Amino acid sequence: MSVFKKSFLARTLAVGVLSLSTLFGGAAHAADDYPNRPIRLVVPFVAGGVTDAAARVVAERLGRELGQTVVVENKPGAGGNIGTAGVARANPDGYTLLLAYDGTLAINPNVYDKSKVPFDTLKDFDSVGKIGDALLVIVANPKIEVNSFAELKKYASEQQHEVFFGTAGAGSTPHLAGALLSQRTGIPLSHVAYKGGSAALADVAGGVLPLSYAAVAGAMPFIQGGQVRALAVTSAQRAPSLPDVPTLIEEGVDDFVFNSWVGLMTPAGTPKSVITKLNEALQNVLKQDDVKERLAGLGVVATPGSPESFHEEVARELDRIADIVRTANIKLD
Repeated sequence: MSVFKKSFLARTLAVGVLSLSTLFGGAAHAADDYPNRPIRLVVPFVAGGVTDAAARVVAERLGRELGQTVVVENKPGAGGNIGTAGVARANPDGYTLLLAYDGTLAINPNVYDKSKVPFDTLKDFDSVGKIGDALLVIVANPKIEVNSFAELKKYASEQQHEVFFGTAGAGSTPHLAGALLSQRTGIPLSHVAYKGGSAALADVAGGVLPLSYAAVAGAMPFIQGGQVRALAVTSAQRAPSLPDVPTLIEEGVDDFVFNSWVGLMTPAGTPKSVITKLNEALQNVLKQDDVKERLAGLGVVATPGSPESFHEEVARELDRIADIVRTANIKLD
């Protein structure tokens, strides 16, 4: 090999090593410096709901933990798909977070045509961690002779038609939970979709419908006012705000757990060190007593955990919802 070729190869190798060193050194420095500016937390729904309120509780304290402001941005539309897809396309640098919600990430991909869900839940996002479970409750009109889930089964067997239950809407978490409950118990539950959980609860209170499956937070005013009767919650343990209401497991429906949930995600490809820092901050936030109390007031039980455990739960939920949807033949336009 000529002296010229040896000299050229040596210079080329040196430039390559320097480039790699700059690349990885710069990435490490960026991770060490994170965060050095405000962070966006995108909520793919309008302000004022439980998901938005939970996001704001967490954002405030997350900002304190990280030493930077975490700004909540509401990006509603298409059942949460628009804001969620926007985060999937964002720069994976840790400065854009998603308020991850089961309705958007586990239900929508199973009930809508793929052309209407412009993201892949497991491929387009990295999990940061779960915030908590938003608990659900089954309530009845007080005028029907149903004071427990056992009496509901008896009531259903005596009817000459299906038993109607109202929820916040077609494809909502309570809708899917009711479909699974019907599949598991044989109770002929027939879904009635409303534009919001409060409207369904109001019709149960008014005697238009016998039952509603609803978020605990939304049902609490109706329960406390005696307008509806709580029969059972569908969480693994009793709801802190409804300590006298049994779980469906206690009522004999084995292993029946169906909650809504919220968590944090980032665009796929976010540096591992950034994910770790975000998760540590989130876990510190969720261990604070006043944060847990504020979330509990929204019907959300704080459930801190690792990014890996949250990712695995989301994957399982996608599969479970797919089975429910297929059996109940649920599809949305």
